[in-house]
Amino acid sequence: MPDSNLTSLFAPASSSAEQRDDRPSGRTVDVLDALDDQLDEAPRRSAHLGVDLSDAGARAGAWRAVGSESPRLFDGQRLQELVATAQRGVLDFALFDDSFSLQPTRNTTLRGRLDAALVASRLAPRSAGIGLVATVDTTHTEPFHVSKAIATIDHVSAGRAAWQVGWSTTEAGAALFGRKDAQATADAVAEAEEAIEVVSRLWDSWEDDAEIRDVASGRFVDRDKLHYVDYDGVRFAVKGPSITPRSPQAQPPVVVRGDSAEALALAGRRADVVRVRATTLDGARALRDQVRAAAAEAGRNPDDLRVLVDVYAVIGQDRASAQARLDLLEGLEGITWDTGSLTHVGTARDLAEVVEEWFDAGAADGFTIRPSSLRTDLDALVDDVVPLLQEAGVFRSAYPGSTLRDTLGLARPANRYAAAIA
Repeated sequence: MPDSNLTSLFAPASSSAEQRDDRPSGRTVDVLDALDDQLDEAPRRSAHLGVDLSDAGARAGAWRAVGSESPRLFDGQRLQELVATAQRGVLDFALFDDSFSLQPTRNTTLRGRLDAALVASRLAPRSAGIGLVATVDTTHTEPFHVSKAIATIDHVSAGRAAWQVGWSTTEAGAALFGRKDAQATADAVAEAEEAIEVVSRLWDSWEDDAEIRDVASGRFVDRDKLHYVDYDGVRFAVKGPSITPRSPQAQPPVVVRGDSAEALALAGRRADVVRVRATTLDGARALRDQVRAAAAEAGRNPDDLRVLVDVYAVIGQDRASAQARLDLLEGLEGITWDTGSLTHVGTARDLAEVVEEWFDAGAADGFTIRPSSLRTDLDALVDDVVPLLQEAGVFRSAYPGSTLRDTLGLARPANRYAAAIA
């Protein structure tokens, strides 16, 4: 940790004469005690830490490494165990990537994946506290289907769902459906923004108290509290309402990867959580400032965004062993690792220092950790890195509430249709 957090608890004792000369008055002592009490009661600002549990890890060849449990890669119990480990570390969320295209066709690459939304639904009643982020594509999925899938996860998890917005620009993805040609990035992002608008309206189409369940009259819902969304846009025309009642979080957090200029602008207008890639502290801070400025320009409060930097992590007992693990993985794949973002190859303490430094400098609100090899690096993150961050006072020791919005420090939104009527 930085020196300020490693200072000895026991400072050299002053002489008795010095203590007599410098002893504060009784009134001063009372004021200092009151200040101490206020500091003790003040909530501690915590960095946000998520983990990507996709595939066998961030390295494409991780499935070939010892400990990867390659026979269990598509085993639901394995995923449950990974989420339980992340939950033990009080991490904000576990993220599951998804795409309609197979991974790149290299002999050393893991190929195939499970549906992220269905995985999250299975894990929801088998976990507690931790958020579950499912990636759902907007290019080839109707907003109505997205809305009820994520709302269902939110119901089953009692308020811990989030949606990572995906889109497709590949010929291979378009060929799977045959409905339209592959789209340019700008067009796909514009379509994603429309989809987000439709989904958010559908999430509000039931008011919180729309279900009355009046046995005597036989009325299950108050029809006046179900609303048409009446969206008529460039790409979608959706009447509504949803078939799924309003979920515990009302609006599950929306996660956007800011991997292009268009995506960063979209994130500023629509996202609750923004994932960015940066290799330096200054670069990360510039991206965070850019997204916050885009949010302000769109009339949003920039403090309602959480900007997280992707960190690719290889964690070892010492730097040499971490490098040896990376060398092994690169040898299995036959290529060097170029992530385009912060890459940590070192000890748990090294990583904790980086997290603390970047967080304190305002370069990030937190990090999405991408373990190089899930089993090995996730255990190191939870058992070694997290305790160091908790000791430094930059990461919480318990979940602050029951929902993911609670964990992220985001308020539960009011229903737009109920507010309009009021």
